[in-house]
Amino acid sequence: MKFPAIFRLTGLLLAVAVALPLSFAGTSAVRAASEIKIIVNQQAITSVDIARRVAFLKLQRESGNLGQKAREQLIEEALKSQEAARIRALVPDSAVEAAFERFAKSNNMSPKQMTQILNQAGVTPKHFKNFIRVQMSWPRVVGAATGSSGMSTQDLVSKMLERGDDRASTTEYILQQVIFVVPASKRSNSVLNARKREADQLRGRIEGCDSAASAITGLRDVSLRQLGRIMQPQLPPEWKPLIEKASAGSTTSTRITDRGVEFIIICSAKTVSDDKAAEMVFRAENEDAGESEEAKKFLSELRKRAVIANK
Repeated sequence: MKFPAIFRLTGLLLAVAVALPLSFAGTSAVRAASEIKIIVNQQAITSVDIARRVAFLKLQRESGNLGQKAREQLIEEALKSQEAARIRALVPDSAVEAAFERFAKSNNMSPKQMTQILNQAGVTPKHFKNFIRVQMSWPRVVGAATGSSGMSTQDLVSKMLERGDDRASTTEYILQQVIFVVPASKRSNSVLNARKREADQLRGRIEGCDSAASAITGLRDVSLRQLGRIMQPQLPPEWKPLIEKASAGSTTSTRITDRGVEFIIICSAKTVSDDKAAEMVFRAENEDAGESEEAKKFLSELRKRAVIANK
């Protein structure tokens, strides 16, 4: 899994940030002739749109009926996008481009390289950017509908104080990530177990972040990533309990992931208490506005009012 801290956009983890693996397989480009398959409130969804979303789902290692999943996702995204446009809540192109660049950077690629990868996979950067735009815009729509968005940091702090909380505090971590890469073509239980043994041996030799780079020197297919400063509410669910259990200067236990075997080095961990921490804590408590029960109910209402025709 990708470590998603960089992708906390408008209070959400951009879904693709944790789902899209680095080991992009050479998926053939989408070459199907464009044919209208679905109409959502006069907005056409074509066979090419569906094929691109299927290719995108494959990158996310989704299983099952990908064609049906693609159709459902595109219908929902059309509804979300239409409502965001109606209330003028669509994020601007500049924000989408910035998110695309950050995503490429987090995968150690340039935007040009990411564009090439997406084209080769049959997804295309345009399709991915449309996905990003909806992911970033939908929480705005939900917030406008429920009255829970648009608060500044000071507003958030004030709201916490109103409900009786003291100035919020949280833990600020500085983290590094070690990855023992296992290519998909070589992935087997025996290989993964062997790499896990290597990773566990390395953990025993690491004494803090200063020694990490020299410790991995000469090791085969091992990379070290600087994750930087991460607030506790930003920790991804799959790593959160492991990081919280580890002490500063130590490492988490190893995890087998889509990329191989990984562990996190805790360079430092300190308690911070300020307005930014308050904002982080409050937003974390109200996180995933776009996936809340209110959001699901609102989307269901949009769908009931919509005119959807399957060709």
